[in-house]
Amino acid sequence: MEENVCLSQEAEPPGKHTGMTGLALDELIQSPVPASPVTPVTKAITSRVFIMPSRGASSCKPSPRSQAFRKQFFPDATAADWNDWRWQVRNRITGVEVLSRILWLSHEEETAISARGGAIPLNITPYYASLLDPMDPDQSLRRMVVPVTAEFERSRDESDDPLGEDHDSPVPGLVHRYPDRVLFLVTGFCSTHCRYCTRSRMVGKHEEHHADRERWERAIAYIENTPAVRDVLLSGGDPLTLPDEALDWLLSRLRAIPHVELIRIGTKVPVVLPQRITSSLCHTLKRHHPLWMSIHFAHPDELTFEVSQACNRLADAGIPLGSQTVLLAGVNDSVDTMKRLVHDLVMNRVRPYYLYQCDPISGSAHFRTPVGKGLEIIEGLRGHTTGYAVPTYVIDAPGGGGKIPLLPGYVVGHDEQYIKLRNYQGRTFQYPDLAVVADSEARV
Repeated sequence: MEENVCLSQEAEPPGKHTGMTGLALDELIQSPVPASPVTPVTKAITSRVFIMPSRGASSCKPSPRSQAFRKQFFPDATAADWNDWRWQVRNRITGVEVLSRILWLSHEEETAISARGGAIPLNITPYYASLLDPMDPDQSLRRMVVPVTAEFERSRDESDDPLGEDHDSPVPGLVHRYPDRVLFLVTGFCSTHCRYCTRSRMVGKHEEHHADRERWERAIAYIENTPAVRDVLLSGGDPLTLPDEALDWLLSRLRAIPHVELIRIGTKVPVVLPQRITSSLCHTLKRHHPLWMSIHFAHPDELTFEVSQACNRLADAGIPLGSQTVLLAGVNDSVDTMKRLVHDLVMNRVRPYYLYQCDPISGSAHFRTPVGKGLEIIEGLRGHTTGYAVPTYVIDAPGGGGKIPLLPGYVVGHDEQYIKLRNYQGRTFQYPDLAVVADSEARV
């Protein structure tokens, strides 16, 4: 019976904030939005079985794989524990001792973890660890989260801040690069660390990059005093690792700024910590529309039963979902893999938005592909699947140049009357280009 437990909204973890993300939050939230009563998660809750979830309940039944993993490696954890996102955060895998009991570690992996000198600390939620192949260091999902010694090798043109975000930061934690929008880095905490993270200079390392009132207030004041800003992207770290009350406080403050029209959230939480997408969170987010969300998906194997539930919960809350995918060597650098990913995303109401060329972050050479590989993938998608499933391939230009889109060579030439185009089949067509015709007539 334990396996069929569904946590109701009342089973949300208690509101007292603990751990790295919550150190300053009790002081931060002076006037929180009244929350529903909460009850600490205990073993007794496993007896609460709901045949039909009440309003606000989360349909949280884990997959058989998750159940088997929990029983083998976390035998003291109940089903209710496993489905509690705070339990997942408290029990993150951060050292070689625990990980080596779950995975057979290669020499490169064990050396990199033990050295503790890589760009970013080891950090994996139990849920995401359940998806890793215990015997294959080359498994796509495993390569993204388990360190290897290649991270210690710094290649030419790599940088700790390749996008020049610090240069475009008018106040700590805020990047203002584009005229009408800002990037608000609200926390430096992630529940799981990606080994290719663009912000490895700050994620999981420095206390000053975790949520704190002074940084938030300074960033909000800058936005209030900059009328050109109409779009705010919350990122980090991961904003969804903040408690509901903190998110509600932050979103309320931003919504109170008249010229802020759009708020977006960039996150990987639905992928690595789907238990976080509770009914309470969805109700909180729903209060602050128009709200959009970009989710970092990298591989079709991430679209599990639990993640599908999380995405559908967010979509049902009226939040448009997009996917931002980083092109990674040995992970998703093939047309077949990317096609599976974008098809699964669309089926889960997530629109493939960007395909990023991997940023030249320090120690990332083993992840980066030739740019031609990205163009090959786009060409393998365009015309071969629905346009909704084709992301825009971009390079975020080093040094702060912003996102620059790249396309295969579909324009193959022009003459005095026509522009010549190549379609997805390789066939050539002509289109009467008015500008070319007008210029030709003017010369006559």
